[in-house]
Amino acid sequence: MEKYKEIERSIITKFRKDIWSKFVKGVSKYNLISENDNIMVCISGGKDSFLLAKCIEELQRHGKVKFSAHYVVMDPGYNEYNRSFIIDNAKTLNVPIEIFDSNIFDIVASDDGKNPCYLCARMRRGYLYSKAKELGCNKIALGHHFDDFIETTLLSMFYGSEIKTMMPKLHSDNFEGLELIRPLLLVKEEDIISWKKYNELTFINCACRFTEGCSLINDGTSKRKEMKELIKNMRKVNPNVDQNIFKALENVNMNCILGWHKDGDNFSFLDNYDER
Repeated sequence: MEKYKEIERSIITKFRKDIWSKFVKGVSKYNLISENDNIMVCISGGKDSFLLAKCIEELQRHGKVKFSAHYVVMDPGYNEYNRSFIIDNAKTLNVPIEIFDSNIFDIVASDDGKNPCYLCARMRRGYLYSKAKELGCNKIALGHHFDDFIETTLLSMFYGSEIKTMMPKLHSDNFEGLELIRPLLLVKEEDIISWKKYNELTFINCACRFTEGCSLINDGTSKRKEMKELIKNMRKVNPNVDQNIFKALENVNMNCILGWHKDGDNFSFLDNYDER
């Protein structure tokens, strides 16, 4: 059996409970994919986006809903090694990628700002939305997983002073008719890593020229790494802490909230306090 077929088989057999079932549940629960959708699957070259591509392919072949998909890699200025590595992995996994170039890394390098990751992320999003429109797609699929969801929630609370999270799907404000979806939202990163190791796969971690030396160790340079370490330590006391955080965002008690805002309007618990 060819390697890519073994990899595909592992998703629906060995990792059926931890990856495939959670992927399908997320797609169904949040109504992420509909009949005749044309989806641009964004592949960064990492483990998450390549797994997303394989899950989407499997759903295309065996799912009840008929849709089309484009597997797109945006090259923001990777070095030759990283670009070739992505191409080789796509061949190994039998993912029919389409690569288009941008000069994001050069622009970010010439900017004097202190937050290159923020600028890079904003520019990436713009390029990807434009490419999706060019391809006639109505949805863009990203490979964010369960841990990204939890980390984003804590980052918003600890450093943004608000309770908000990474949504399963979003309408684009600037590109009419385009929707962003996150089909791996219920899949945990540890299970993606297990899938990668089981199939003896190696992916690029961070191909950005500004962070090529990054690791998962909290070296004080990344708030997201800080959240990873925090959750890891909290699990030692409560193994379900991340799942509880997720559930809490589906179970907000509006009678016990000091204030909230929606669509630019601010509200306080005092607004209707005396009406009881």
